[in-house]
Amino acid sequence: MSNKAEDDTSAFDAEKMQQDKRLVMREFAAKLRKNIGKIPFAEDVTASFYCAVDSKSPAFVKAVLFGALAYFIMPADVIPDFIAGIGFTDDASVLMAAMATVQKYINDDHREKARQFLQKEPENAD
Repeated sequence: MSNKAEDDTSAFDAEKMQQDKRLVMREFAAKLRKNIGKIPFAEDVTASFYCAVDSKSPAFVKAVLFGALAYFIMPADVIPDFIAGIGFTDDASVLMAAMATVQKYINDDHREKARQFLQKEPENAD
């Protein structure tokens, strides 16, 4: 059973969360697949995605994770992703902070789904 405070959407911008969710649903898999060898935190970010889309996750968890995942997807951020060696450090920082905030909601099922996703071959490999 969910906690009423956890389902309260007044603490964040619901429209922003929906925008972030649309972006993540549209572009997450492609961004992850394109950069899989460059990001050492692929399993964590993928588990976060599965937590964000889990119908059992409270609204504030979805807002935190969709915001962090949208930052990961956005091409223009503090440290551009194309800079070798450090391009994903800001993305990692944002994602790790988000995950630390909602860690009790990222469960074994989310992590297993992440492992399964990462083991699949991309459908349209170049």
